[in-house]
Amino acid sequence: AGTYSEITAFNDFRDMLGRKDVDAVIIATPDHWHAVPAVLAAKAGKDIYCEKPLSLTVKEGRAMVDATRRNNRVFQTGSMQRSWKEFRQAVELVRNGYIGDIKEVKVNVGAPPVAYNLPEEPLPEGLDWKMWLGPNEYKHFNSELAPPITKDIYPNWRLYKEFGGGMVTDWGAHMFDIAQWALGMDNSGPVKVFPPGTEGHSVLTFYYANGIKMTHEKWEWGNAVYFIGTEGEIKVGRGKLETNPASLATKVIGNNEKHVYHSEDHYKDFLQAIRSRTKPVCDVETGHRTCSVCNIANIAYEIKRPLRWDPVKEKFKKDKAANKLLGRKLLNGWDI
Repeated sequence: AGTYSEITAFNDFRDMLGRKDVDAVIIATPDHWHAVPAVLAAKAGKDIYCEKPLSLTVKEGRAMVDATRRNNRVFQTGSMQRSWKEFRQAVELVRNGYIGDIKEVKVNVGAPPVAYNLPEEPLPEGLDWKMWLGPNEYKHFNSELAPPITKDIYPNWRLYKEFGGGMVTDWGAHMFDIAQWALGMDNSGPVKVFPPGTEGHSVLTFYYANGIKMTHEKWEWGNAVYFIGTEGEIKVGRGKLETNPASLATKVIGNNEKHVYHSEDHYKDFLQAIRSRTKPVCDVETGHRTCSVCNIANIAYEIKRPLRWDPVKEKFKKDKAANKLLGRKLLNGWDI
């Protein structure tokens, strides 16, 4: 570790994108500010590491994928659990059939977002609130959205649907991601979603075209994934893996069995992909597909009725109101 000095700071990221000595960018802004910088960075010829969840809406996520492909960029989504051994072990056990056919996956992450409802506070000196809001319509300032360094609180913009997708996207981008990975759905997604209280479903429930059920529900591990198969079970969370049969937790997957992309360091994997011009472990399409699962879950929570999803067209079938929620109008000259 060392001390860095003489680092140039920019109030407007576009000024940085114009520099020829910048090869890649990291986007770690609030979720409402992911798509625009990513698309502009791709157009400027920069490779991109973007924090999860990838986008605030499905349409913004697709725009990020399209810009990445059109401009031949490397794009790593910050779902770094794909570079952690306990998750890779769980995924390879599922893919190799060690717990039989998967019947159900239970994902425990927190709640969907709410409408912004915090009281107005005075703007702190030096904060460009218009730039912080970016493509959003005007909302008044509250320090929970953008805490000054002197205020020791976690930034809660993620809880409000104008800026984030609640814990459904914030943690779902990690845990639904592992479910999608294990089920081989990195380029697809579920085809039906039922919010709680509809057609006999007590919790939000997805169905894939192959009949596998995936729920958003509480169980004994927080922020974790629970795979239920015909011949066993797997529970996986950060730093813990529990299997039935117990021996599977340390099972060595053979050379001739199915293996997923091997990465042990998410950041090094991004740098290696830049050098080799290949896709990293969590490419933009992968990040988009996982985020889409989270986003359509939030739409189902909001609209409170069953929805049929077409993962190829990325539209709901015969539901104009639900399809309207797949995107938003980007304001203040930030349209992409």
